[in-house]
Amino acid sequence: MDEIKINDSQKKLYEKMGYWGKKTLLDYWNTSVKRYRDKEFVVDDRGYRYTYGQLDEKAGIIASYFLSIGVKPLDVISFQIPIWSEFVIVTIACMKVGAVVNPIGMCYSGREVSYLLNLCKSRVFLCPTYYNKTNYEKLILSVEKDVKSLKHIVLLDNLKEKESSIATLTQILSSYFPIKLKDEVRVNSNDVAAVLCTSGTTGCAKGAMMTHNNIIFSEKYFSKELGLTKDDIMFMPAPLNHATGFHHGIIAPMLMGSKVVLQQKFKSRKAINLMNREKCTWSMGATPFIYDILKNIREDKLYLSSLKFYLCGGAVVPEEMARQAYEYGIKICEVYGSTESVPHVFVRPDENIELTFGTAGRPMEGVEIRIVDENRKEILPGNLGEEASRGPNVFVGYIGDKSATNKVLDDEGWFYSGDLCVSDTSGNINIIGRKKDIIVRGGENLNSNHISQYISKFPLIKDEAVIGMPDKRLGERICAYVVLEKGVHFLELGELLEYMRKEKIPKRYWPEHLEIIDKIPRTDSGKVKKNLLAKDLKVRMGRQEESSWKGENLVQEDQEKQQNQGLCAPS
Repeated sequence: MDEIKINDSQKKLYEKMGYWGKKTLLDYWNTSVKRYRDKEFVVDDRGYRYTYGQLDEKAGIIASYFLSIGVKPLDVISFQIPIWSEFVIVTIACMKVGAVVNPIGMCYSGREVSYLLNLCKSRVFLCPTYYNKTNYEKLILSVEKDVKSLKHIVLLDNLKEKESSIATLTQILSSYFPIKLKDEVRVNSNDVAAVLCTSGTTGCAKGAMMTHNNIIFSEKYFSKELGLTKDDIMFMPAPLNHATGFHHGIIAPMLMGSKVVLQQKFKSRKAINLMNREKCTWSMGATPFIYDILKNIREDKLYLSSLKFYLCGGAVVPEEMARQAYEYGIKICEVYGSTESVPHVFVRPDENIELTFGTAGRPMEGVEIRIVDENRKEILPGNLGEEASRGPNVFVGYIGDKSATNKVLDDEGWFYSGDLCVSDTSGNINIIGRKKDIIVRGGENLNSNHISQYISKFPLIKDEAVIGMPDKRLGERICAYVVLEKGVHFLELGELLEYMRKEKIPKRYWPEHLEIIDKIPRTDSGKVKKNLLAKDLKVRMGRQEESSWKGENLVQEDQEKQQNQGLCAPS
C-alpha cells in the first residue's frame, strides 16, 4: 500500500478529541452483529433480506476463501458489483481479512478497469457474469493479462451462468465454512480501509485512500448531527462504489445497528413503493432522484408516509423543489462534500427550510472550513473563494499519484476542493461551482452554475448544463445543453432568451448557443461530466461554419447521434 499523508499534529489532536481511536471498521461490525444479530441489516429490491447475523455468516465464508488464496493484510480487493446485497457482503468479507476495499463503478469499461486495477495493484477482482446488457466476464478476461498483480477472479453468477473456468460466488458459498472470530485479521485504525474512485468529471479517475479512522469519524458524527438512531431506515438508490453509497449506504447503518434498503436501478415509482413498504425514514442521492419522486407524488397522487428527509448532493437544490417537498412532509437538506472530504457540510433536518435555499449548510463537528483566494490565503465572509477543509474525515492521498496528492492536500492537512463558494458570518457556505466552471467571456468571469439556475426555471426544460464555448474574439461564450420535458420536441434559442428577458435576467447571463440532447451526462453523484460536453461541442463546432452568434437557433442534433457520442450513456 502506498505511503499515506497524515499531519502528525492533527493526528494527535484527533486522538485527543476522541475523533480517532483504536477500533477498526471490523471491530464496529462485530459489535453490531453481537448486539443486533437477528435484526435486519440489508434489504434489496431483488427480494434478498439479511439480518446482521445472516450477512455476517456469508461474509465469513467469503473471508475464508480470501484467506485460502493467500490474501494478506492491506492487499487490495477490487470489485464491480451493482447495488446488490452482495456488494455489502463482499465489503464485510474484506474487512474480516484486513484487505483494502476498492469498489469500481459498473459504467467503467475494460480499459478503465485495467487502469484502476494496475493503479491499486489489486490481487482479487469480483464482478457479475452479466448485468444490464454487459458481459462483465468477457470484459475482465479481455484485460486480465494486462494486470500483473491480479491473481484471482470471482464471478457472481446469479443472472447468467459462467462461460469460463473462473470460480463463482455460488461455488465459494457452498465450499467453505465461515471464518472464526479468532482467525479474523486485525489491522491498525490508521491503515487504509478503502480506495474510492473519484467522480472523474475532468478525465481519468483517481483512487482516494481512506483510513478506518477517516470513515468511522465521518459516519459517526454525520449520523449524530442528523439525529439518526438504530431505528432509522435508509433508502439508498445511489451506486455503492461512490462515496455517497459506500459511506452513508453501508457504513452509517452498520455503525448504528440500523437498516438499509437498496434499489439496483433507480425508478421513481418503484422507489416510492419500496420506501413505503420498508418504512424508510431517510434517503440521500443526486437531485434528479428526488425530482422524479416529487413529480410522481404530484402527478400520480402518491404519498411517502415515513420519509422524514432527503439529503441532496451533487447540484444546487432549486427553491421550488425544496418547498414542494416540504408540502409533502419531506425536508430536503442540501449536503456538500467530495470523495476526498466526504460530505462534511450540510443543512440539518431540524433547521429552518429557508437555509436550504441559499446555502449548503455548515460544517459538522471536528471539521474546519476556510475560504481562500488564488494564493490559498483565507478571505473574509461574503467574498468568493475556494473551499478548503481539514478534519478527521479528509482522505490521506491518491493511491499511486503522490504528485496529484500534493496539489490538493497540503502538509498541514488542508484539502483544497477546487469548488468556489461564499461563506456567511454564521459559518454557512453557498457552493457556487467549480473553479473550472468559470466562463471567461471578454475578460468577465461568469459562473456557469449561476447561469444554470436561471435556465433550469424555464418550463420546457427538464435538465440542463452550461459550459464555455471557445470563441476567437471573446475567449469564450455561453453554451447551454438542454434536455426537454416529455412531449416537447423542439426549442429555439430565441424562446429561451425571450423568457430570460421577461424575467429581467442580466444579459451577460444569456446563453449564446443552444444544443438539445437526450440526457445530460452525469457522474454517480449527479455532477455534470462537463468534459464530455466540451468534447461533444468541439465535434459539433468542427461540423459547422462559425456562427455570428446573434441569437439564431442552431440545428437540433438527432438522438441517435447523441448515443453514438456517448452523451446518453448511463453515468
